[in-house]
Amino acid sequence: MISTGDHDMSDLEHRITDLIQQMTLKEKVSLLSGRDAWRTVAIERLGIPSVMMTDGPHGVRANFNFDGRKGGPTTYFPTGVSFAATWNPELIERVGEALAEETRAMGADILLGPCVNIARHPLAGRNFESYAEDPFLAGRIGVAWVEGVQSRGVGTSLKHFACNNQEFERFRGSSEVDERTLREIYLPAFEAIIKEARPWTIMCAYNRINGVHASQNRRLLTDILREEWGFDGVVVSDWGANHTIVESVAAGLDIEMPGPAKYYGPLLVQAVEHWQLEEEVIDRAVRRVLRLIFRCGKMNGRPRPAGAVNTPEHQSLAREVAEEAITLLKNDGAVLPLAPSRLQTLAVIGPNADSIVSGGGSSTVQSPLRVSPLEALRKKLDGRVRIEYLQGCANTADVPIAPPEFFSLSGGGGPGLRGEYFNNSDFSGQPALVRTDAQINCWWGEEPDPVVDFHRFCVRWTGVLRVPESGPYTLRLFTMGGGRMYLDGELLLDNPVPTEGVKSRGSAVIERVLEAGRAYPIQVDFIKTPGHREVTGPARFNFHCGFPPEYRAAERIQQAADLARRCDAALIFAGYGSGHETEGHDRPDMNLTGPQDDLIRAVAAANPKTAVILQCGSPVTMPWIDAVPAVVVAWYSGMLGGEAIASVLLGEVNASGKLPVTFPRRLQDTPAYHSYPGGRQVFYGEGVFVGYRHYDYRDVEPLFPFGHGLSYTTFEYGDLQAPGKARAGQTVRVSLRIKNTGAVAGKETVQLYVADKQSRVARPPKELKAFAKVALAPGESRLVTFDLTERAFAFYDPVLAQWVVEPGEFELLAGASSRDIRARAEVELT
Repeated sequence: MISTGDHDMSDLEHRITDLIQQMTLKEKVSLLSGRDAWRTVAIERLGIPSVMMTDGPHGVRANFNFDGRKGGPTTYFPTGVSFAATWNPELIERVGEALAEETRAMGADILLGPCVNIARHPLAGRNFESYAEDPFLAGRIGVAWVEGVQSRGVGTSLKHFACNNQEFERFRGSSEVDERTLREIYLPAFEAIIKEARPWTIMCAYNRINGVHASQNRRLLTDILREEWGFDGVVVSDWGANHTIVESVAAGLDIEMPGPAKYYGPLLVQAVEHWQLEEEVIDRAVRRVLRLIFRCGKMNGRPRPAGAVNTPEHQSLAREVAEEAITLLKNDGAVLPLAPSRLQTLAVIGPNADSIVSGGGSSTVQSPLRVSPLEALRKKLDGRVRIEYLQGCANTADVPIAPPEFFSLSGGGGPGLRGEYFNNSDFSGQPALVRTDAQINCWWGEEPDPVVDFHRFCVRWTGVLRVPESGPYTLRLFTMGGGRMYLDGELLLDNPVPTEGVKSRGSAVIERVLEAGRAYPIQVDFIKTPGHREVTGPARFNFHCGFPPEYRAAERIQQAADLARRCDAALIFAGYGSGHETEGHDRPDMNLTGPQDDLIRAVAAANPKTAVILQCGSPVTMPWIDAVPAVVVAWYSGMLGGEAIASVLLGEVNASGKLPVTFPRRLQDTPAYHSYPGGRQVFYGEGVFVGYRHYDYRDVEPLFPFGHGLSYTTFEYGDLQAPGKARAGQTVRVSLRIKNTGAVAGKETVQLYVADKQSRVARPPKELKAFAKVALAPGESRLVTFDLTERAFAFYDPVLAQWVVEPGEFELLAGASSRDIRARAEVELT
C-alpha cells in the first residue's frame, strides 16, 4: 500500500488515470521537468500542485531564498562518512526523522539523499558525503536513513545511480565496469534501499556507465531498477545530467532538473507529435510523477505538519551521532582519555582546533552555530586546567578569506564594508539595496533581500583594509561571475565577466607587501549575469587576504613545540579546511595540507603525551604514526562536533566509532591506483576487489583496516555458534556472546564476515555480511545473533545472469575489525 491519505492503491491509481485522461499533451510533458531550480511544474487547471526539492544528506540546505525555497539556518549533522562510522542504523534512522522535520519546516517535500556511492578511491571528492567502501554497510545505513525520513511524510532521492565514484570528469567520464563487479559492489546498496525502504525518487548520476549516460541508460533505469527490483517511484536527473529528448524518457528518466526544461518541454512535445515517441511512454512517466505528488500528501486536502528546525532535540542528536562516529585509531599507553585531575596545563595546537570544518558542494549546510573543539574544551575544563592555544600552521595551501577585523567603513566609520547592490550588471542608477557587510564571503543569498534580482545583479563594496601585521600578503578573488579589486586606487585583481562557453569560475591572485595599521582604501566589484549554466545558481564570491601558508612556518611550528614542552599533555587538531574535500573536484593526494606533518612531528617530539585528532572525510597518510601515541579520527562532525570531540577526549563518552573505509599506508597500495583518474573512460580493473577485499586478496597491510576502532574498555568474544550444515536457500542463524571486561561502559560493533573456502570464481577472502553494535556496562555480557540469508553466501554469475550459491564449506568470522578476527565457525551448504 502507498501512503496517500484517504486513498488505497486502487483508488489512487484510478484518480491518477482520471487526471491523465484530462490532460493535454503539453500539460503531461510539463510535469516531466522542473519549473525552476527546485520545483516541479503545477497544473492549476486540474489542481495539481508542484513538489519542492532540497539538498541534502546531512542537513537541509537552505542557505538562501531561491526559486520559492525558504532560506535560513538548519541543523548541521555530521556528514555521511560519520553516519557509517557509527555502525548504528537505529541512530541514523533517528537522524532521518529529524531531517524530515526540518525539510517540512523549510517548505520542501523531497530531501535529496542519501548518497550511497561506494568509496572506490580515497581521493574522490565526495567520499565524505557517502558512506563506505563496503556495499553491505552502505546499504544498512542507507536503508535506515530513508526509512527515517519517509516515516515522517517527506520523500527521499537515492543518489547517484550509478558508479559515480569520482569527481574528475564526472560530467563526461564513463565508468567501465564488468557485470559481476557492478552487481556485487556498486549496485547492492541501491538494491537494498529500493527493496526495503522504497524511496520515493532516485537520482541518476552525471557519468556514463559502459558508454551510456545514466540519464538515458535503459538497462539501469528500467530493466534493473523497475523490472528486477520493483521500483515504482520517480527517476529524477541530477541537475543538468540529462542530454537527450527521446532516449532519456524512453529509458525511464521521469523528471529533468533543473527547470525550465532544456531537452523535455516543447522539444518532447514535438517528438510525440512527429511520431518519434509514443504518448503512452509519456503517460507512464506522468503516472509516476502524479504518484509522487500524492505520496507527498499534497492532494489529500489536509494541511501538512509544519515541522521544526534547530530544536534542542535535533542539536542533541547531531552531537550524539558525532560522539558515536569518533574513531580511536591508536592509544598506546592509555594517553586517552585525558584525566583533568592529573593535568594542570594542556596545550591545544593545530589549525583545526578553533574551527568545525566540513566538506564542500551541494551538501553544505548553514547552521546557527558551530562549536569548535577549543571552545568546548575551555568550557569543560574551565577552572580546572589551564589551556594554552597556538594554531601552529595553516591547514590549507590557500590563503584564508579576509576576516571581518580587516575591514572598516570609510571616513572613520565602524567595522565592515559598505555594500551597494544594483539590479543590473553595470552599476548604473541608484542601488536597490545599501547595507554594511562584515566581510566578502558569500554564496549569494545567505543574507537574502527580496529587493535584489537574484538572476542579474552587481555589488560594489567600499571601505578600508587594515592588516594587523606587516609582511607579504596574498590577495585573491574567487568568483562565480565577474569581479574586480582596487587597492589604494589601483586595479590589482580582475576576473572578467564570463560569457557563454567561458568557464564562470575565476580566481585572480596577486602578492603585495602591506604595512600593519595602514589604512588602504579598497573597492571590490562583483557582477552576476544570467545565461551561463554555472552562474544560474547561487553566486559565489570570496575575497582572500593573508600570509601564504609557508610564511614563517618553521618559526610557528617551533613555538608550538615549545608550548607543548611546557604543558602536561598536548592535543593536535589537524586535517583539512572546509571545502578541501568537495563536490566538483577530487583531492590531489592523501597528504595533510600545508606543513601539518612537520607540526605533528615537532609537537610529538616535545611531549610524549600527545594525541592527534583528525578532521577529514577520507583516509590521510600518517608519516608520523610511530611517533604519536594516540590518534583519533573525528571526521566532519557537524555543528556540535567540538562538544562531541571534547567529550570523547575527556572520557565523558567512550569512543565507539569504527572505520567505514580502509586507511592505507600509501596511495600506491590502493585498489584503483593504476586506473585512477582515467579520462573519458575509467576502467574498474580491480573488479570486485575494492577496499578491504583488495588488501586481503593482495595481502597488503593497511595502516588501519576496515572496521577498526578502539575503546577505553575491553571486550571478550565468546565462541561462534553455527550449524555444521545447512541447505542452500535456508537462513543460517549464528550467535556469540560478547562481554565488557573493562572498568567503564562501552559499545562494541561485532562484525560478521563470510568466506567461501572453495569457489570456481575468484572471490574476496572474506566479505562483511552482518554486524551489530552492542552497549555493555562493565562486566555485562550479551548474546548477539545474526541471520544469514542465501545472498550472504552468493556471488553473481554474469553468464547465468543470477546470484549463485555453490555447495561447499564456508567460514564465518566474527571480529572487531576486518583484520581482528576473534571467533570462527564453519558451515557446509548442501
